[in-house]
Amino acid sequence: MAYTGSCHCGAVAFTVAADAPTEAMTCNCSHRSRKGMVLTFVPADQFSIESGADHLTDYLFYKHAITHQFCKICGTEAFALGKSPQGDMRAINLRCVPSIDIDALTIQKVDGASF
Repeated sequence: MAYTGSCHCGAVAFTVAADAPTEAMTCNCSHRSRKGMVLTFVPADQFSIESGADHLTDYLFYKHAITHQFCKICGTEAFALGKSPQGDMRAINLRCVPSIDIDALTIQKVDGASF
């Protein structure tokens, strides 16, 4: 079952062709902790941008391994692009997926501040 999400203003919308996750991660790194992101990761081929690709802008920091993409209009980071040992992946900010109950997820806390 696919799930959908968007940035705050709705200009950028996406679909993930996978079941909604039951687990996610949070990270205390300088970037994610400031934003309160709750993430899940999916293979790139399960992810598609439905609208608003022209409204995206990139942000890179630290090792430049993850391309954080933001809506130019509202500033929301709904997802990021990266690589894993299994290939290209997408990091989905589950706070941008209205159908996900964040409180029902099992959350893994990552100590990214120590990396």
